[in-house]
Amino acid sequence: MSNATLPAGARDPGYPTERENYLTNSSGILSWMFTLDHKRIGLMYLIGVMSAFAVGGLLALAIRLHLLDPNGWMFSGAEANNIYNQVFTLHGAIMVFLFIIPSIPAALGNFLVPVMLGAKDVGFPRLNLSSFYLWVFGALFFVTALFSSGLDTGWTFYTPYSTTTDTSVILATLGAFILGFSSIFTGLNFIVTINTMRPPGMTWFKMPLFLWATYATSIIQVLATPVLGITLLLLIAERTMHIGIFDPEFNGDPVTYQHFFWFYSHPAVYIMILPAFGIISELISVHSHKHIFGYRFIAYSSIAIALLGFLVWGHHMFTAGMSSLTTIVFSALTFTVSVPSAIKVFNWLATMYKGSISLTTPMCYAISFIFLFTIGGLTGLFLGTLATDLHLHDTYFVVAHFHYVMVGGTLIAFLGGVFHWWPKMVGKLYNETHGRIAALLVFLGFNGTFLPQFVLGSRGMPRRYATYDPEFATLHQLSTFGALLLGIGLLYAFVVLMVSLIKGRRAPANPWGGVTLEWQCTSPPPYYNFERPPVVGDPYDFHNLEWDAENERYIMTEPERKLVPESTPEEVPAHAGGQK
Repeated sequence: MSNATLPAGARDPGYPTERENYLTNSSGILSWMFTLDHKRIGLMYLIGVMSAFAVGGLLALAIRLHLLDPNGWMFSGAEANNIYNQVFTLHGAIMVFLFIIPSIPAALGNFLVPVMLGAKDVGFPRLNLSSFYLWVFGALFFVTALFSSGLDTGWTFYTPYSTTTDTSVILATLGAFILGFSSIFTGLNFIVTINTMRPPGMTWFKMPLFLWATYATSIIQVLATPVLGITLLLLIAERTMHIGIFDPEFNGDPVTYQHFFWFYSHPAVYIMILPAFGIISELISVHSHKHIFGYRFIAYSSIAIALLGFLVWGHHMFTAGMSSLTTIVFSALTFTVSVPSAIKVFNWLATMYKGSISLTTPMCYAISFIFLFTIGGLTGLFLGTLATDLHLHDTYFVVAHFHYVMVGGTLIAFLGGVFHWWPKMVGKLYNETHGRIAALLVFLGFNGTFLPQFVLGSRGMPRRYATYDPEFATLHQLSTFGALLLGIGLLYAFVVLMVSLIKGRRAPANPWGGVTLEWQCTSPPPYYNFERPPVVGDPYDFHNLEWDAENERYIMTEPERKLVPESTPEEVPAHAGGQK
């Protein structure tokens, strides 16, 4: 690519040649199986978590199809209810442990963290590879449970039922135990990498907000996951040796299990959603072509969420017999933890205000995230309020709230991140029109699935029931049709990405106009990420970006000598980076 068309003083990273990038650096399956390259490991994680998501998604469709009819439509016979119990249990366990928790940190985080730091790799490359294989082994345990005697306890493995059922509880809990080690290794690696491998000039407050979110997530992974591991080992010991910890038949206390489980699992909610916050911060700023509003508030709020998340586990147990004082304290703490999340939402909206917004596919997902996560957060206030939670607990209202946060939050942000960094990861541009259509279908299908469930729950429809009163039939049918539309939208999005690998135009280094360091290397990146040391600056200062109309890309010009007040960032022209 000639530099003749570039403005004077511009730096052109150019397009990579065929053998200059990490994908073509070496070939053969063994080069992937034993690779220490964080980008390849991230790509393998991406394939793995998307495969797990496909399995969990098919199980979800089976649940919704069964609920088309009040007496059950999908499963029939004497074992219909037992099959339903196993399907919703495996759906939840696979989605939580194999997809939502590892999706952003392990897949996108592994690919992006070193590149955003301007580093060659993570701090411990071999530990990184071992964490991936631990994830694979943990997944194999869940697959074995799926094809052996199944699992019907719900994804939470609540005692005393989990200590007495004949299904594959030990296999599933061993799988979750192994997956916990994978999560700990990933978190430890990122903490060390971000602490020790930042380039000269990148202080804590010059880091991209995705790195702040990843760092906060890693703290939770390292501190909270061991509690889950110990709890699952105690559950296995209870099943095999009857030592009397959780089983009341042997003087155990089932509520103790709930305390142990939720002490991990509510911080785990923030393992799922904090990386999503980081992605949205990047998407909103880049596709609004405007400096992020309230950088320090967003950064500090990530750490605040990570710390406060350890104090609110009791709001899952308001109906479990805790004292009135304890429930009041947990209710107050629940409202407190919502403040840092609200800070992020208001700052994202302020960033978009008067920005030069490009309605690209990633931005469509970012806007969807704000809408859906806001609904999820506001409906959580009803569950954090003692008087209303007593009515709504264990109803479809909880199911809808949970999915608006986890799917409307984490999954939507994950999709936005994949579409945002897809040109960087594979070096190809996807079709923007089809990408937007897929995003719209996902948005409509998601709301069609879960909005009716808020009404179902408020009317008293319990969750996890295989059959129901005919009065709830219409709302269940609406939810099922929404789920089918959501499935079509997700399949459409997957096809858009796959077609881009075959027909997509070659991606430039910076198709969106980002300023963080990953946009200074070629697409896909070289094996060691950068051909020359990247230039560190404000990750959200768009002053020195110019649009190269002939080559349809952004290029970085040399910084001007004059000082520009940070409070009045200049906008750059908005151009969609995708294939027309």
